[in-house]
Amino acid sequence: MRVCAHCGEENPDRFPLCGFCGTPFPTTSAQEVRKVVTVVFSDLKGSTDLGERLDSEALREVMSRYFDVMREALEGHGGTIEKYIGDAVMAVFGLPTLHEDDALRGVRAAAAMQAGLVALNDELDRRWGVRLQNRTGVNTGEVVAGDPAAGQRLVTGDAVNVAARLEQAAPANAVLLGPLTQRLVEEHVETEPLEPLELKGKAERMPAFRLLALRREPRRPRHARAPLVGREAEMGALEAALGEIRSDGARLVTLLGPPGVGKSRLAEEFATSARRDATVLRCRCLSYGRGITFWPLAELVHEAAGIDETTTPDLALVRLETLTGDDEPVTRRVAAAIGLSTEQFPVDELFWGARKLLERLARERPLVLLVEDLHSAELTFLDLLEHVVTSAEAPLLVVGTARHDLLELRPTWSDGPRARRLTIDVLSSAQTAEVVERLLGDASIPAVARRRIVDAADGNPLFAEQLLNMMIDEGLLSRHENRWLAAADLEALEMPPSLHALLAARLDQLGAEQRAVLEPASVVGLEFEVAAVRALAAEGVGAAVETQLPVLSRKQLVLPIAAPEQDPAYRFRHGLVREAAYHRLLKRARADLHERFAAWAGERYQARARGDELDEILGYHLEQAYRYLGQLGPLDDHGHALGAAAAYRLAAAGRRAFEREDMPAAANLLRRAGALLEPGDPRRRTLLLSLGEAYTDIAEFALAEIALEEAEAAGDPAGAAIAALLRVLARAQGGGGAEWGDRIVPAAGTAIAALETAGNRAAAATAWRAMAWAHGTTGRFGLAAEAADHAVAHAIAAGDDRQRRRASAQYAVAAVYGPTPVPAAITRCREIIDRAHGDRRTEGLVRNLLARLVAMDGDVAGARELYRAAQRTLRDGGRSTVAASTSLDTCGVEMLAGDPVAAERELRRDFEALEEMGERYLRSTVAGELVRALIAQGRTEEAASYSSAAEEMAADDDVASQALWRAGRARLLVRAGETQRAVGLAADAVRLLE
Repeated sequence: MRVCAHCGEENPDRFPLCGFCGTPFPTTSAQEVRKVVTVVFSDLKGSTDLGERLDSEALREVMSRYFDVMREALEGHGGTIEKYIGDAVMAVFGLPTLHEDDALRGVRAAAAMQAGLVALNDELDRRWGVRLQNRTGVNTGEVVAGDPAAGQRLVTGDAVNVAARLEQAAPANAVLLGPLTQRLVEEHVETEPLEPLELKGKAERMPAFRLLALRREPRRPRHARAPLVGREAEMGALEAALGEIRSDGARLVTLLGPPGVGKSRLAEEFATSARRDATVLRCRCLSYGRGITFWPLAELVHEAAGIDETTTPDLALVRLETLTGDDEPVTRRVAAAIGLSTEQFPVDELFWGARKLLERLARERPLVLLVEDLHSAELTFLDLLEHVVTSAEAPLLVVGTARHDLLELRPTWSDGPRARRLTIDVLSSAQTAEVVERLLGDASIPAVARRRIVDAADGNPLFAEQLLNMMIDEGLLSRHENRWLAAADLEALEMPPSLHALLAARLDQLGAEQRAVLEPASVVGLEFEVAAVRALAAEGVGAAVETQLPVLSRKQLVLPIAAPEQDPAYRFRHGLVREAAYHRLLKRARADLHERFAAWAGERYQARARGDELDEILGYHLEQAYRYLGQLGPLDDHGHALGAAAAYRLAAAGRRAFEREDMPAAANLLRRAGALLEPGDPRRRTLLLSLGEAYTDIAEFALAEIALEEAEAAGDPAGAAIAALLRVLARAQGGGGAEWGDRIVPAAGTAIAALETAGNRAAAATAWRAMAWAHGTTGRFGLAAEAADHAVAHAIAAGDDRQRRRASAQYAVAAVYGPTPVPAAITRCREIIDRAHGDRRTEGLVRNLLARLVAMDGDVAGARELYRAAQRTLRDGGRSTVAASTSLDTCGVEMLAGDPVAAERELRRDFEALEEMGERYLRSTVAGELVRALIAQGRTEEAASYSSAAEEMAADDDVASQALWRAGRARLLVRAGETQRAVGLAADAVRLLE
């Protein structure tokens, strides 16, 4: 027999659909999935004593009544009772189908259980002289869910155990909520936090919250609500419809769009505007419950008549009569529809009564009805709305919000002379950024955080709001005076639980074949070829891929993207949809699908993908397969082979990124490759040197030191020497102080001797570059140029074009700041740019240096054009200390142009960027230049603060920074009239530079 997952009735195996409710049985084999569900666990307190007081027959009747009341509360809110365990009952919200409000349903059910027990106790006391007490725990978390129709257990996972532990910790007749449940329902309930509980089987204490009450109206979010941005056209269309009803009668406008796109926000803004000239009533269509067909009509009547939960039925009827003008036929029919009477009328009569009431309400002023969530409406209520719009002779506007699911129920909905649809599309990136800025009011947000939110939200304002709030809740954003500071690990941000519940519910309500297509597609990535999904789909599903993808597109879950000359392909409508589909899969299934896709893609893309692209794609999928298998238990030989294959691919892609100066990508790829190899593996040691250099370049100094320290300990003498040198460089830039001058030159000398003896010309080039850098920072530009020449020679001999370009750029620095005449330095810089061969980092760095030379040669306009192009080039490459220090040359251009305000603007931008990175060496120099720009504007107090900052950050023997600080301080002393001290500091600066 087959059990229907919808109604629970048994059917013969041969039935294609349920003979009781008509629900189709899945055509694919039963599959366990991962779901985030809410578990309610409740147990009687003191049941043993109860057994001693009552006869077994009476006890059975008492327990039967108790479980009837508990079951009614649980099932009435959509819960599925998995089992009774003695005196305990366990129910799951989210099975067989997830809903976005499962946590709230579970909490409401728990509250209903408590209310039901109060009423039941009066009955039990009268009949048997007993009163019952229970305890309840409600917890939300990820479980592995089976298919009850296939005889599988409903749920397995830690979330179930925690619900039981919460119940055991609860006082009598109390409900305790787990932390995720509390977070999901906090706007709808009143709770009090408890001391973190020490629960059996949990290593750490867990937060818990006691449920106090349900709120009638949800409170406003703890943080900000998304403002209305970019909806001018839609607002204009609604206002035009409001104007039309005054002369042409009723109208229906349906706002269609995916969850979170801003339908309700637009309707709310329109309602605020419309209230100036019209009466506005609001209602919502419920997704579950008994007697919900006319629930929205009841909400409209309650609002118009002033009926609330304190109004008695008799008084409510009186207020309805007043609303209808004592029109008895209308009153009786509306009362029957909304549950104020038990009279029965045909549906047509109920429609007539509701229409007459609405016409009366619109008689004095135009009437606007806002009806939310039409996709959840019963079909009969949709019929009522259509009847009102087509028949009402009154200025009446119905504005409904709905997801595209509504068109599955009513493909022709809003078609007609009195109806129209407005599709609410996602916002542009610029509009999403505006939403984020306006959410924060007067406080500015770091660009990296704004970009992270904008990219992840993908034009959905609700997603932007939730992501921002989660960043604040998780401490990834913290306010400091009038700006927000971002943590370093923004990339670790996960999908907010509220969004996960929203999207997971949408996917869970799809047909089995649609999910069987969407889930393997999520393994492929945000974009996927139809052929790839067909190759990965389960047996019996492959043929359905082409037919189901257009259906998923109509549901706004995927979009076709293929050009005519390409193979058919689609893209997930939103990255978070893809993430929700992916998280449904069991980890073992993910591992299998990732491995299968790598094998398929290796053959498919071999001829048309670049080497690094193919390596990164295949490396990622092999890496994921390896990691998921590792999470499920000890790896076998096959698992280790997957890890080695993934490391090989990722390392190859990382080396190519390193060679083309894409250091953020190189650091990411090399880190992942190294993590897949055992610490003693020689392949890992070779990755660490490049990884350490890449980390230093992107200002991750602590990570650079960790990588290089391991490389130093594990390498041969030559390898240890270059690792030690690179570690000194990383520590110096990260704030190592005196180690800059004391250790770089001797460390470089040691490394050069070892590497030249070993014949390692490429690593020797690195060491000579470090030597050039150290000499340059101490003002010895002649020695810096000589060291850079050695580095160029070694790089050419090694065939290492990246090293040659970097050494040439260092030579350019020496030419600009050393004794080389300006015309000769300009010529040398232009030669270096010409030989860069598309190396954007070298081009940007040298072009920025060239800008200072061109300004010195008298062409300020040309200099500005050069440095702006250089900044665009360097910033396009991502976060790096090089991109964040261009002002050290551009400020010179602006000072030569006589514009210290522009120089200050350039310097402040870089100072803040370097401060965010934790970089100290370059920032101290920027601070010293800021002193000069501020003094030129007469702002000596501010200059003094930056002079102190420069002094604090400058290394004791970082000659350039010390000299710049002394020169700036001397200028301040001159303005303060302390000429003698100023002369002494200026002399110190000259002596240092000599």
